[in-house]
Amino acid sequence: MTVRPATFDEHLSVMRIVDGAMLEADANEVKKRIEAGTVLVAEEEGRILGTGVLEPRDSGAHIDAIAVLRARRAQGIGRELVETAGERYGRLTAEFESTVRPFYESLGFDIESVEGNEGRLRGTLEREH
Repeated sequence: MTVRPATFDEHLSVMRIVDGAMLEADANEVKKRIEAGTVLVAEEEGRILGTGVLEPRDSGAHIDAIAVLRARRAQGIGRELVETAGERYGRLTAEFESTVRPFYESLGFDIESVEGNEGRLRGTLEREH
């Protein structure tokens, strides 16, 4: 499996994976992020298995979405996407539902509740890059 920046031609595949994970992402914003090189894809034998939509920040990047094809979940693909993002940006932040807390905890994120938004969590991961 290879993790690399998405190409413009992969926009539809990226959106299908994000939609399949029931995550919200604006298609035009994702296009802009692909053009900027801040959308990652995990591929194997030419097939996209997962994607990470990132927003660069002054001190690292924010993960807007990590999504993996349903049939390929729990196989380390999401982990590879986050680890590659960490290598590129160093510091990562994410906001997510409590149901995916174990995923982010397993990656070493420091997690706290989002004030005023029950069930939402915020995580931070510091990596050297």
